Amino acid sequence: MNEQDRTIELAPGLRISRVVTGLWQIADMERDDQSVDLDAAAQSMKAYTDAGLTTFDMADHYGSSEEIAGIFSNKYAGDTGVQLLTKWVPTPGGSTRELVREAVDRALTRLQAERVELLQYHAWNYADPSYLDDLMYLNELKAEGLIGHLGLTNFDTAHLRVVLESGVDIVSNQLCYSLLDQRAAGAMSALCEERGVKLLAFGTLAGGFLTERWLGKPEPDIDSLSTWSQMKYKRYIDTAGGWQPYQHLLEVLEETAARHQVSMANVASRFMLEQPAVGAVIIGARLGLSEHIDNNRQLLDFSLDDKGIESIRAALGEMTPIPGDCGDEYRKPPYLTASGDLSHHLDSLPPPYPTREGKSRKTLALSGTIWEDLAGFSRAVRQGDRVYVSGTTATHKDRVIGEHDPIAQTHYVIDKIEGALQSLGGSIDDVVRTRIFVRDMDDWEAISRVHGQRFGEVQPANTLVRAELVGDEYLVEMEADAVVGETAS
Repeated sequence: MNEQDRTIELAPGLRISRVVTGLWQIADMERDDQSVDLDAAAQSMKAYTDAGLTTFDMADHYGSSEEIAGIFSNKYAGDTGVQLLTKWVPTPGGSTRELVREAVDRALTRLQAERVELLQYHAWNYADPSYLDDLMYLNELKAEGLIGHLGLTNFDTAHLRVVLESGVDIVSNQLCYSLLDQRAAGAMSALCEERGVKLLAFGTLAGGFLTERWLGKPEPDIDSLSTWSQMKYKRYIDTAGGWQPYQHLLEVLEETAARHQVSMANVASRFMLEQPAVGAVIIGARLGLSEHIDNNRQLLDFSLDDKGIESIRAALGEMTPIPGDCGDEYRKPPYLTASGDLSHHLDSLPPPYPTREGKSRKTLALSGTIWEDLAGFSRAVRQGDRVYVSGTTATHKDRVIGEHDPIAQTHYVIDKIEGALQSLGGSIDDVVRTRIFVRDMDDWEAISRVHGQRFGEVQPANTLVRAELVGDEYLVEMEADAVVGETAS
């Protein structure tokens, strides 16, 4: 393949390698008070750029990865074009405009750069609308020139759509996408192709599980595994059907690799690189300890034949699909993380909305829209074990989310309802009735399908009617009743 095929224009002015070197294992190398020689690690990055692998991905929480990349870019990279992509994973609960600027300034200082080329954002709880504030503040810094482009990480399909309809320009979504995890193959890829968003796929080697090392080996106990990545992806193997179908997949990879005279890792990553909407695959590196540079570059030198593609798809058909949508492993059980929960990511999730005690032993949740003060109502009220959520539209402060998109509006409305329930000690599972008011009956099916997606396992009583909603920009309004606690059962 020529050099043009080895890179892709992720966004205007940002061309990256189709094999991105991920630096998340720096955090693993520094755990238990171990230290990494930052300068030596930076020097080891030169071998990657010499091989044409000029793009590196990191994050504010990947140990010293940003500092190492900054040292390399300014001390050892020379005239080599280097692209440094990073992430901001804020503490749940929202940030101020000042705190968002501090986060970007911190990244710039660590990277020793005047601009972050791609800043990717993670949200912990979609029911807390403050994530949209964070993105809008980041968009302001993009307009200032401190950020080149904005991306997301671990967003699901519904909320990628919500963000795209919020007025924030998004160029990429980084997520887990591998032979073990095909969640992004359907609706996510379709939306990205429709809207020009590229997927950056990590986990394509599943922490080394999709390589020769594990072919024909006995199943390990998860506690015996040595790295966070191995512990994490062993959970994926268990969820995807267990050791036997996984070993069959390895046998197929071995056969295909032998025919192409490449490694099994090449086949696993090449399959993902050829999927619709995938811009690049991200392969982790243990800088200075474990280098697979020539092997990584080799996966850009071949394409899979039809026999290989068909045999891999057949093996995938014998596995159990990972449940849910992209990024769910960080938001709901089963938590497919190294620890099996969120204990090493965050302490707790704050309530999305403030609450206060009202009259007659009621507790009120307030979302802060102008309508609540104007018309004298609460977003939701709890009395005893019952929660009543007011008619809710896709209003976020002074703007409408998804003004011309009934799907995005409905998702955001349900997010607000879920946020109100969380703030009053309930959850979406506690809902016993919903009422949907639709402006245009041409939208009823799209809105109903979103309701089915979000409430399909709850199946509350429901009514949908056509109504003249207040405000031409609103396509849907919804209210909900819930019973929290034992009464609901």
